[in-house]
Amino acid sequence: MSGPERIARTGSEVQMTQTIPAVDYLVLGDDPHLVANECRQCGALYFDRRNACAKCFATSFGSKRLGGEGVVRGYTVVQRGSKSGPYTSAVIELVGGGVVKANLVGVTDPTLIGPETKVRLVTFDAGTDDDETTAVAFGYEPIGA
Repeated sequence: MSGPERIARTGSEVQMTQTIPAVDYLVLGDDPHLVANECRQCGALYFDRRNACAKCFATSFGSKRLGGEGVVRGYTVVQRGSKSGPYTSAVIELVGGGVVKANLVGVTDPTLIGPETKVRLVTFDAGTDDDETTAVAFGYEPIGA
């Protein structure tokens, strides 16, 4: 199994389930966090694999753990059809460096999002497949809300 295991009880049956991150750069566990690929020459951060840095063209990368808190720099409330949404998509500038696009969890009223809204990383179950493997996604929630 590639992710943390959980025990699910359904009636008298005990079943081992698996939890996996929905994206490769989400690390699960007691302290969930994001990890980026960092250019060793200029410090540029990327979530996807790179052969060369788009900023300085260097080819050496390391891993960098990103901060779990940040500030909303931009957002939009999205509504798709009558059954999907609304949800708030945001650009988050992370404390300690890095920028990520993610949804604000539980926030669909634009009056609740102001300039410099502080947020923190949260994880949630995105879905479970037929093999009882649960994908865990991430988003951000306002701090103090």
